[in-house]
Amino acid sequence: MRLGQTSAVFFASKFLGSIIGFVATVVFARILGEAVLGQYAAVLALVTWFTLVGKVGLSESITKRLSEGDEVGEYLGAGLLSMGTIALLIVVLTLLFQGWVDRYVGSSVAVVLVVIVLAALLNAFGSAALQGRHLVHVTSVLATVAQLVRSGLQIGLLLAGFGLQAMLATYALSRFVPGIVSFRFIDTRPKLPSRRHFESLFDFAKFSWLGNVQSRVFNTLDILLLKAFVASSFVGVYSAAWSIGLVLDIFGNAIRTTMFPEMSKVSSADNDDAAVARLTEDALTFTGLFLIPGFVGGLVVGDRLLRIYGDGFAIGTEVLTILLFALLVYTYTKQLLNTLNAVDRPDLAFRTNALFIGSNVVLNVVLISQYGWVGAAVATLASGVIGIVLAAGYVNRLLDVSVPTSEIGRQWVAALAMGAVVYGVRAVTEGHPLTRFNAAYVVCLVGVGAAVYFGSLLAISPKFRVTVADNIPFEVPF
Repeated sequence: MRLGQTSAVFFASKFLGSIIGFVATVVFARILGEAVLGQYAAVLALVTWFTLVGKVGLSESITKRLSEGDEVGEYLGAGLLSMGTIALLIVVLTLLFQGWVDRYVGSSVAVVLVVIVLAALLNAFGSAALQGRHLVHVTSVLATVAQLVRSGLQIGLLLAGFGLQAMLATYALSRFVPGIVSFRFIDTRPKLPSRRHFESLFDFAKFSWLGNVQSRVFNTLDILLLKAFVASSFVGVYSAAWSIGLVLDIFGNAIRTTMFPEMSKVSSADNDDAAVARLTEDALTFTGLFLIPGFVGGLVVGDRLLRIYGDGFAIGTEVLTILLFALLVYTYTKQLLNTLNAVDRPDLAFRTNALFIGSNVVLNVVLISQYGWVGAAVATLASGVIGIVLAAGYVNRLLDVSVPTSEIGRQWVAALAMGAVVYGVRAVTEGHPLTRFNAAYVVCLVGVGAAVYFGSLLAISPKFRVTVADNIPFEVPF
């Protein structure tokens, strides 16, 4: 399967899953309200951090070693034993501090939190193994099916009168099942490893773990800190704004996930730096394909988009705009860090991540205390800028990578044309009686914007036309 097609399958699956998640979050917000949604977001943020401790970089290390193709069974065994041991330690510590966890969230969640973390770690192991065996598209399909089932069950339970505990239990089940099913697709069974296999995994993991921390800091640290400084209702609005941004980041994530095993293989087996540089350039070319128009669209219709969650969520429009731009910067950073890890230089990625995390923590604490949730969004953006500057410097030191400024520029031109058209349509139609149906109105505006953006990009970008033609299963006139 070609890289473009693999990315397309990954993206389509993840996009469908995110749309399902978006709809589910809207339902949650309308049934539970901002406060309980804030509690749910806080629990999932804790799960993210506990899972991060359980992986300590091992998921990336497993993917890296398996992608190289040598002693696959032994590395699978070493990874499974390592993550299992750490998982048991997390269980014990969480139960010891159960009272603190329950007080932080504002509900008795410690026991179900442990179950979710165990399920998430099993799922992380299965996903890492599948990616290492170049089965990225399988992980995305499994995740999407799990998301569909989870959202359906959660909505059904809420309508039946159940609350936060039922939502969390369903979440745990949706992470456990894909983890089990993933073993069905792995073509090698775990074997008894030697000390050398553990050492090889941890040699990579001792640097790559900070990449996990960086990702989680970017996605959840602001939510965790906001929970300590502001009311749960504001955390709920902030998490809703984040969920919109993460939908738009799916395509960049698809490229990053698909490219890593290929770049790793080329770098380790063929020692071809020029090929890795070309793959990096291809990744950078299309990383912002959805986030660039998403940012412009957020400027034009962000208030309407947030209002889908409920009228009380529209106050987060300014935060949404800042977060979308921060996410755009960050996703380019992640592509560059992907390259550093693929060429087996996790030490350089480690340095970048360390500076990013340090700046993010300091800026969040200072700016949240002074400016509330807007400060959190600004801190996230500022730390992203610091990260991309450092990552770009390290990549250019190792590889001859040419930034595809012309293609990225064309995407911005198409996005600005889209923004102008959507702004005009909204200016003409705002106030019409049909616009009272906000969700339908937003869908129409987004549809118009998407048509203008992709139509403009097809017209002005030969590279985009060729890429589309090469990766769809039928002939096209261009």
